[in-house]
Amino acid sequence: MKVVSVVGARPNFVKIAPIIQALSGAGLIETVLVHTGQHYDYLMSRAFFEDLAIPEPDFHLDVGAGTHAEQAARVMLRLEHVLEPMKCDFLLVVGDTNSTMAAALTAVKLGIPVVHVEAGLRSFDRSMPEEINRIVTDAVAAHLFTPSTDADDNLRREGVPAHKIHFVGNVMIDTLRRYQTAAGERQVASSLGLTPKRYAVLTLHRPSNVDSPVSLSRIVDALEAVQDEIPVVFPVHPRARRQIEVLGFEARLAALPEVRLVEPLGYLDFLSLQMQARLVMTDSGGIQEEATVLNIPCLTLRNNTERPVTVTCGTNEVVGTDPVRIRAAVRAIVEGRWKQGRIPPRWDGKASERIAHTLVDLDGHERPHVGEV
Repeated sequence: MKVVSVVGARPNFVKIAPIIQALSGAGLIETVLVHTGQHYDYLMSRAFFEDLAIPEPDFHLDVGAGTHAEQAARVMLRLEHVLEPMKCDFLLVVGDTNSTMAAALTAVKLGIPVVHVEAGLRSFDRSMPEEINRIVTDAVAAHLFTPSTDADDNLRREGVPAHKIHFVGNVMIDTLRRYQTAAGERQVASSLGLTPKRYAVLTLHRPSNVDSPVSLSRIVDALEAVQDEIPVVFPVHPRARRQIEVLGFEARLAALPEVRLVEPLGYLDFLSLQMQARLVMTDSGGIQEEATVLNIPCLTLRNNTERPVTVTCGTNEVVGTDPVRIRAAVRAIVEGRWKQGRIPPRWDGKASERIAHTLVDLDGHERPHVGEV
């Protein structure tokens, strides 16, 4: 059996690493890796391949930056030329990026069954580009591998037949568990002059936050207050840095003595920083999940989340961009008044093994032994 996996952006790399390993370990599966090049900066792409021991891509599409339509169109045009002469049994995509959606559309039009890993997540906010990508990818996929039971519920409500839904767990956690010890040895907090458990980590990248002068101003207002409660370290995503400059927020941020802006970090360095933090503030779905498993209080700087299990089961709370609400939540965390989370079902580091088992079963072969599930 031949499986073509397509990745293109930072979150994809974290999710594909354990899947590639599990598929290769299954023995009966030949893997082909395609990198679309949606993220191409060293710290957003190459560093992740090095940290996570992802094999060199078999094909690199070099689509680069652009509007959503430009990126999707370039992925479709270039991927079609890769797939047309290749006989493959499945095309596997992960997450909710433009590369994910464009690759799924390309494959299904060529008659290749699409496997979507991390299927069924919904924020119910169609102003989010990622929400459109999720809906489109799930609609054309032949098999949907879900990370949580709420994702199964969403797909069933949308009319997806039960035989297409496979609850396997969260592949992000497979990577976290594999590299947690190595990340802890890096001591990134100390190298930045930070005291473990006495700082907050901030990440921002979503258009609703960094492209909006109103939202970005409210977040900076919140940081002005939060820095009085706890120092904040802010690894700045290239998109966020560009918008901070364009919208004129550099001076305000530079004037905050307890808010430190640093370059984006590779996977291991960021995980090290996150593991030793008192709390995280983020608009990233993956960080909500990691914080839940690490039992670190998490504040989601959005009005919704496609990962509700991190709220109902984990350490996350959705607080939006209201400065008063954010500071009150930070103060509660600093004072020790925060909920104790628990780890959701099947977030156990074995999701990628379940994916490999299921694909072998779907192909009609005898299931190989690739570890206890």
